[in-house]
This record gives sequence, structure tokens and C-alpha cells, in this order.
Amino acid sequence: MSPVKEEAKKLIDKLPEQATWDDIMYEFYVKKKLAVALKAAEEGHVIPHKEAKRRLLSK
Repeated sequence: MSPVKEEAKKLIDKLPEQATWDDIMYEFYVKKKLAVALKAAEEGHVIPHKEAKRRLLSK
């Protein structure tokens, strides 16, 4: 079984029995967003907090 499929099964197994499709999709969405963010951080594709704040406040 592929690692992604195994991870998906584990994630679903951790959800409560009354979980809805929306709950499952939300968990997958968050998992994917976190994976992308962690990869970006590992590759150095981040900006310092002060720079982010400056950019947000300049708009």
C-alpha cells in the first residue's frame, strides 16, 4: 500500500464514528496545507515575521 493511502486510512481511523464527509475533507485539507508549508520551510521559502508584518501593514 502506498504511504499516502496508509496515512489517509490512519487519519480517517482517528476521526470519531459520527464524522461527516466534510470532517474528512477538512482533515485532508489541513494535512495537505501543513505538508506544503513544512516543505517550504525546509527549503527556505519563508519570509521573516517582521517582513510579513511590513507587507501586510503597507496595504
